[in-house]
Amino acid sequence: MKRLVAALANVLDSQWRINNNRSDLILEQTGSSYLEFDQVSFSWPNGVRVLDRCSFSILKPGLWMLVGENGSGKSTLFRLINGVISPNRGKIYCPLKPSMVYQNPDHQLLMPTCKSELMLSIPKTIPYSNQYDLIQAALEKVYLVDMLDRPIHTLSGGQKQRLALAGAIVSKSNLLLLDEPTALLDPQSQNSVLKVVKKLTSSTSDPITAIWVTHRLEELQFCDGAAIVKNGAISSWNSGLKVFQQLKSLALR
Repeated sequence: MKRLVAALANVLDSQWRINNNRSDLILEQTGSSYLEFDQVSFSWPNGVRVLDRCSFSILKPGLWMLVGENGSGKSTLFRLINGVISPNRGKIYCPLKPSMVYQNPDHQLLMPTCKSELMLSIPKTIPYSNQYDLIQAALEKVYLVDMLDRPIHTLSGGQKQRLALAGAIVSKSNLLLLDEPTALLDPQSQNSVLKVVKKLTSSTSDPITAIWVTHRLEELQFCDGAAIVKNGAISSWNSGLKVFQQLKSLALR
């Protein structure tokens, strides 16, 4: 990670100055938390401790990014939020409905066409007569409106990731857990996925919450807040610019 930060530093500094004229992010309470970890610890059965009295809150919708070295606990964090595993101690408050988006979309797209894939994600409580409109609206939000019957194997990597996002939309999820969703994408596809997620999290009518794990530090300029995962805990939320500068200073030491 140090080598990556050093390589990006000079290129991105000027871009940061242009795109980040705001002050460092300060979260304000807008009611009950959207997500809260309170002194959460987790160890695997072999005794390896991954999280150690980890506490953090997300108080409003937005795009929140996490950075950290491999093995720092980011994936375990997502498993805890999803309820796949339970903490050894501490409390997790999550009234939101989470949906995962993985690094490789081929690991989660199961059906032959876009339409059949999205139908698989629609809650059973949605009447059949409403499903077509729901699917069309989701495809429009992710800029795939003309691909209802398109075979999934003909889609690009970026289009597949956007289809995975459409699946989360039709499932009525309001918390996206994105585990390095652009790691396998070219820059153009990377920007298309970022554009969609930013649009979903900043909607004026029904904004959602997204937690995005990344090693591509140039993506920090798009977030509403960023934090570093290290030693089993999460740092306080700061602007993407501040977190980038922190990592840059560490890399140059």
